[in-house]
Amino acid sequence: MSVSREAHWVEEHRDYTGSKLGMWLFLFTELLLFGGLFLLYAVYRHMHPAEFHSAAAELDTTIGTINTLVLLTSSLTMALSITALQKGNKSLSIGFLLITVVCGVIFMVNKYMEWTTKFHHGIYPNSPALLEHPHGEVLFYGLYFTMTGLHGLHVVIGIVVLTIMIFSVARKPMRVHRFLPLGADAWRGARLSLRKDTGEMMWESAPFEGPVNEVNITVQYECTPDTVSPADYGTLENCGLYWHLVDLIWIFLFPLFYLIT
Repeated sequence: MSVSREAHWVEEHRDYTGSKLGMWLFLFTELLLFGGLFLLYAVYRHMHPAEFHSAAAELDTTIGTINTLVLLTSSLTMALSITALQKGNKSLSIGFLLITVVCGVIFMVNKYMEWTTKFHHGIYPNSPALLEHPHGEVLFYGLYFTMTGLHGLHVVIGIVVLTIMIFSVARKPMRVHRFLPLGADAWRGARLSLRKDTGEMMWESAPFEGPVNEVNITVQYECTPDTVSPADYGTLENCGLYWHLVDLIWIFLFPLFYLIT
């Protein structure tokens, strides 16, 4: 009996240009969404400048500054993660991704604390306490909760996506074993099995019918590559573009709501 082994990778078609173009189109729609809100903010601020200034004075600039530094740091670690993966250092890439996710969580914790303080003082959309304020301040807080809440939702989505990417980068190739006997008509009642845990091949035989001089068996290994690898970092790069957009939007939100005083 002779046994031969063959191995090959299962190739998947990937359109890097198409995926990158699709990602940029998606980011463009996000810019249109927030761009419309920024335009609305500019109009209302021009109509009620004094009320916008007085309402902004009630926001915690310290928390806003900390969140800005946190997101800027996360943009740096996101870029470093992509660079590390391009150089084939998966462990370092995973480490930077973890830091990015932690920064996103810190941002959301600070935002939760800030919103909780406002709710404790009765400041939330359509609250009786807020409706007692001048109309300009009501508009300011309406835009504040809408725009920062929408941005926070994007941060949460980014955290989930980056967490998935951590497991994708860390996942090792899966190996599938298939056995293709050659000359099956020459033998009957025999079977070659492979234990997946140890990789040990076991030959089980039964009485043959007729004379058998030789049995040829080909063992074919089909291996699926990493979802993300040094040669295929397009998915992680697209996730990085999304995360940079989230950071960029906050760079505009921070001065508009926290620094206009």
